[in-house]
Amino acid sequence: MDWQGQKLAEQLMQILLLAFAVIAFVTGYVLASFQLMVLIYAGGVVFTSLVTIPNWPFFNRHPLKWLDPIEAENHPKPQPAEKVTSKKKPVKK
Repeated sequence: MDWQGQKLAEQLMQILLLAFAVIAFVTGYVLASFQLMVLIYAGGVVFTSLVTIPNWPFFNRHPLKWLDPIEAENHPKPQPAEKVTSKKKPVKK
């Protein structure tokens, strides 16, 4: 899954969970059934999981381009930063 696919999955998850929560609450309120409300929301969570968790092809529309191993060797590797020495006063005993 690419970066845009992760963003899309996150947005779909939020929208679907909110929509199922509203539908479940309204249905449970109108029919005065807490059990039906919980079942509708649980079904929404399962449906949302099936839509957002697997790596579907529409989450891979913008693949990352990696360097070939030979080309990567030609580029310099980042050097670690120099250690900064602290100027603390020595502790007298």
